[in-house]
Amino acid sequence: MQPVVSCSGVATLNSLDAVKSREFKTRNISSCYLSITAVYQILQRPCPNNRISLPLLCGSYRYDVWRCPSINTMKNRLLYLSSVLSAQLLSAEAQTELPLQDAAFEIRVVADKLSDPWELTNGPDNHLWVTESKGYRVLRIDPASGKKQVLADLNKERKFPRFDKVAKKDGGIPWPQGGLMGMALHPSLLTGKPFVYLAYIYDYKGNPGNVNGGQSGGGHKFLQRIVRYTYDPQKAKLIQPVILCDTIPASNDHNGGRLLIAPVNDKHYLFLSIGDMGAGQFSNGARQNKAQNQYSYEGKVLRFNLEADEDDLKENQWIPNDNPFNASGQNAVWSTGHRNPQGLTYAEINGVERIYAVEHGPYSDDEVNLIEKGSNYGHPLVVGYDDGNYNGLAASVSDKEDYPGVWNTSYPLIKDEKANARQIGAPYRNPVTSFYPTGNKLLTELYQNIKKGGERQEWQSFAPSSVEVYQSEAIPGWKNSLLIPTLKGSRLIRVKLDNNGKVANSNVYEYVRGQVRYRDVAVSNDGLKLYLAVDSSAVSSGPSKADPMQVSYRGCILELTYKSETAHSYNGTKENPASYPPSLETLLSFERKNM
Repeated sequence: MQPVVSCSGVATLNSLDAVKSREFKTRNISSCYLSITAVYQILQRPCPNNRISLPLLCGSYRYDVWRCPSINTMKNRLLYLSSVLSAQLLSAEAQTELPLQDAAFEIRVVADKLSDPWELTNGPDNHLWVTESKGYRVLRIDPASGKKQVLADLNKERKFPRFDKVAKKDGGIPWPQGGLMGMALHPSLLTGKPFVYLAYIYDYKGNPGNVNGGQSGGGHKFLQRIVRYTYDPQKAKLIQPVILCDTIPASNDHNGGRLLIAPVNDKHYLFLSIGDMGAGQFSNGARQNKAQNQYSYEGKVLRFNLEADEDDLKENQWIPNDNPFNASGQNAVWSTGHRNPQGLTYAEINGVERIYAVEHGPYSDDEVNLIEKGSNYGHPLVVGYDDGNYNGLAASVSDKEDYPGVWNTSYPLIKDEKANARQIGAPYRNPVTSFYPTGNKLLTELYQNIKKGGERQEWQSFAPSSVEVYQSEAIPGWKNSLLIPTLKGSRLIRVKLDNNGKVANSNVYEYVRGQVRYRDVAVSNDGLKLYLAVDSSAVSSGPSKADPMQVSYRGCILELTYKSETAHSYNGTKENPASYPPSLETLLSFERKNM
């Protein structure tokens, strides 16, 4: 079978029916080919709805090849597809130079020498509010001058040492993932409700009998709390702390940690995303996963009151009385089945209130989810869509033979994703989109290699760290887009939403690629500036650790000022910019017919 073109990472296409049924998976491996036979199988068929999009992935970029009635012969169809691939996908260098993008920015450093900035919020006072995850400080930064004010120093609230700095023996105790993480400003911060809500890890519950602190159930256990402070603008300090909840589980892995204030039926509430503690992977590989247990706060999105209600018990006053799982007692759980949701955001789109979350997939399928009351997002029984690509696998794998299960993990074996989704029932929700879905065959090969203790394995993912909805008219075509900073691949990505708040198409736009880990994003009031928080370190919880020596602009806040549309949008309109590859007319000068 002769290839049309050979390119590291080119998607293998099987059939049109496979594409339509979502069973088509991109193959992110080197030296895979797009065969003439596969092209013929796809292009010889009638064209429903005039055209369909065939997503091709080369390296880390997605390309949409349109099959149109104007390409009216098999010869022309093959010529077009071959020309597209030859022009755009022939070399890895070309992929790096031509990401899918539609805007140019001027970039400068607003503030640096920060201790892992985690939350970045554009406040109503036109200042940037920042939390330092390892520095345990809350900062207020003037974006024009970079001048910093320390509003709060919470190091005295942290009841454990800087494990990342102390001398380690036999691996030592790891730093918890995050530290001081989420922050949310009350909508009426400057008009009568001067409240600032913080989420941070404050205590370590390790086993002193173990030399490295690990507990018999696996992993390292910490505690997290949510605290409300009052902002005093005259003193430029956060004062009068009030604890909302101090029994939230935490770990050295998958803590989530994003806070969000959003309305539900015209009343504002506080939401907190919580990961699954990494239960089932790496040092937590034998720890029981509780993402499906509605009475555990692990692997959930939680909802709290912004102010205490009049319940008799003090511990219940911060939990809304209409939360979905209150039948057996007050319960902060709002949604279940999450792996590691590090991003939460809210937007009203076409009159409908929407809460979006982004979360990490294990070896594929990073997710964007619409968070709804009482819904279940499948983890660890479904990964990404319920399309079966994890059938026969689990949500993780290890080479540790003393860990439980077929794949050496406490995660349950996924026999059939569709069956699992049916068993969950009406609460089950597929993601609105899933990045880098990978086929079952390739995942199985990857799992087998990891289980055998093979050489270090790599896989394609974004590792989304946060999310913001861009709702300004300032940048053409951007209104109602998700802005998602990433930890892997070092980029800011943009995904367009339709009028129903769902992902409009498969286009993924990429900006400011570099060798850093972007932690959070914020938008200026006029919509012309974006701000990015950049990690100080380059260490993740698992084997996908970047080389710290190659990371630049670490521990800072970047400002991106919109300058213009780029020349890369070939034939698009301002509202719907064209994507790569270039249009049919640009490449081959075919005349469009029957459209």
